[in-house]
Amino acid sequence: MLSFQVGRRRGSDGVTVVMDFLLANARLVLGVGGAALLGIATLAVKRLIERAGRAAEEEKVEQKMAESWEELSKKSLEGVVVQHVAKARENKKTRKADLCEPTEESPALPEKRGRTLQELLLQFYHSRAALSPPEVQRAQCRALDICTEIQGFLRARHPDMPLGEMSLGGSLLDDLQVVSADHACLLVPLELEPDLWRLIPGEETLLTHPLHWMVRRLNVEYFPRGRSYWDRHLVGGYLSAESVVNMLSKVLMETINWPSISSTLDCLVRPVLGGPRLELEIRCPNEADDVAADCPLFISILPLLREGDVVLSAQPELTSPWVNAWHLPLYPRETQLLARLDSQDLGCRRMTLKLLKAAFRLNPALRPLDSAALANLLLRLSRRQEDWSRDSLHLRFRQCITEMIGHLEAGVLSSYFKPVVNLLSGLTDEQVDRMGFMLYCAVSEPEILLI
Repeated sequence: MLSFQVGRRRGSDGVTVVMDFLLANARLVLGVGGAALLGIATLAVKRLIERAGRAAEEEKVEQKMAESWEELSKKSLEGVVVQHVAKARENKKTRKADLCEPTEESPALPEKRGRTLQELLLQFYHSRAALSPPEVQRAQCRALDICTEIQGFLRARHPDMPLGEMSLGGSLLDDLQVVSADHACLLVPLELEPDLWRLIPGEETLLTHPLHWMVRRLNVEYFPRGRSYWDRHLVGGYLSAESVVNMLSKVLMETINWPSISSTLDCLVRPVLGGPRLELEIRCPNEADDVAADCPLFISILPLLREGDVVLSAQPELTSPWVNAWHLPLYPRETQLLARLDSQDLGCRRMTLKLLKAAFRLNPALRPLDSAALANLLLRLSRRQEDWSRDSLHLRFRQCITEMIGHLEAGVLSSYFKPVVNLLSGLTDEQVDRMGFMLYCAVSEPEILLI
């Protein structure tokens, strides 16, 4: 069986050991700010050396090292660190007094430092992470209106298409959406004949990917093709998720009279074309709330298959290049487990998740890390950490930062329910570097994430 974990750590040589020692003791010499800056530069140098060390031949290694140091000099990291160290030495005698006094350059800093991290987190939660009930209700009503229109159209124009009752899903309904109510999922269940189709787990297919399932057509010798409506989307004896999505794209995106629906709903509704996803954009310029009028709502249309406790989704953007593969979403199980754990001990796991989602979404360097990685980080931390009371929110927030740094350095964050899946495998080295830099700074100054 293939492994879907991709590590980034290459081991430690003499240079990296020295750098780790310098970073560990920098705070004693340079103070908090200097240590954070030195941490950024140190990690950059380590990453550049590790990349250079991946070459097989010594000449290539030396060439890459030269290029890496040239890249480092271009970024002026060396100059910045040297300048900061010199300044720290000059002010060594008065550093303690300076840190206790407000500075003219940043008048808001004493006020921030005067407030505890717990207070800052609660303020950030209520001002940025949590959405107001009217905003959530307004977005849900718009999405339900679209759901009603689409279901009515399909029943009138394609009455033979076996579909279940459509519904809304995702973070908007689970009270896990942050910053703004700007996206929702429209779930479109496909009805399959149980004696004609079988859902095959990813581990049992040629793909061997635990999240990429396949749907096999059964009993063709007794029930030939054409007996099921979905036989028209067979590719190689399997139901093709890509074919289903392409069909719905033509039926919904290209056939529905969206200007007429826009007039009916008093909103501008248009399909988002050019990508593998089925997505609609809704804007309501006549909304009384100026913020709501400027903020579009995106609705993803998600075809689903259900069999017992298993739910599969047609998402070619996640299963490409395999046209027959169906995605096994773990979001419902992760969300339900977090809610159940919080209900058992009145914990703050979901609150911590919303804080992390908002902080990462609002920070460009941290934005590439999706919410699934953050949810799995919390689930794994819940195995070892028992205290999830509201009073320990600041401790858990700091702990999540340090835990994520460790995962980024190792290049692996395993899925809670499917440990062979690495949730960091889609990140580039540059993205990991930027996230590592920001989180290293946040270890000593976590308020920089609460902007």
